[in-house]
Amino acid sequence: MYKILEKIALNKDIDYLVVEAPLVASHAKAGHFILFRIDEMGERIPLTIVGTKGDGVELIVQKVGYTTCKLGEMKVGDFLEDFVGPLGNQIEIHPEYKRVLGIAGGVGAAPLLPQLRSYHEVGVKVDLVIGAKNKELMILLDEFREICDHVYITTDDGSLGEKGFVSDILDDVLDKEDYDHAIVIGPLIMMKHVSKMLLDQGIDTAVSLNPIMIDGTGMCGNCRVLIGDQTYFACIDGPDFPAKGIDFDLLMARQGYYDEEEHTCKIGRGYDEK
Repeated sequence: MYKILEKIALNKDIDYLVVEAPLVASHAKAGHFILFRIDEMGERIPLTIVGTKGDGVELIVQKVGYTTCKLGEMKVGDFLEDFVGPLGNQIEIHPEYKRVLGIAGGVGAAPLLPQLRSYHEVGVKVDLVIGAKNKELMILLDEFREICDHVYITTDDGSLGEKGFVSDILDDVLDKEDYDHAIVIGPLIMMKHVSKMLLDQGIDTAVSLNPIMIDGTGMCGNCRVLIGDQTYFACIDGPDFPAKGIDFDLLMARQGYYDEEEHTCKIGRGYDEK
């Protein structure tokens, strides 16, 4: 059993959690994720490790499905049934880079933070382009400002920063600085379009993929990713991959496989669609 040590509501949809898991915390690196279950009958849910705090693992949870909504009702002192990790591969840091650009959409800010922090810690300059639907859903800005030289903000409704999407200001950002590398994390449609923009500019680009996972060990094959003519598994080969050659359309189709079942599950257990 794994105790919830801290819990903070960042906004109505997103919570920050610290879960006591000493072995996981002692081995966690940027790029790793965990799988958790709330109880013995629960589904397995993957979450990126945002950081560590003593014996605790820091997580950001967006309440979208039945399990994450139920987790949102749990309190400090409650226990999770399972907490498995670190899973996946840590990112490879290149200290020879001079400047790295991070681009985050929505809750994609959570997995991006430890990656940019890792580059900052080895002396690489980092910048950030971050977008959300509105200012209430913008997360981790203070943490990013501590490590980034420049933070460029967009919101769909213009309530914070520039009005529009991250892709709308990307060309202007690229005109200001030369980047050795870019990391893009967010909704699949955003990663598809932004990655193409960056690759067209000749910028080496990576993305973090979080397709539907079940076992987290590569056995179920549910998280397969097609890159060129090769199949990879996000849980053991990723979750971070070079953006070039990824079949985002196939990923988006697979991401919607269980939409109807998830909707039925939420309604049947009292979590009406918002």
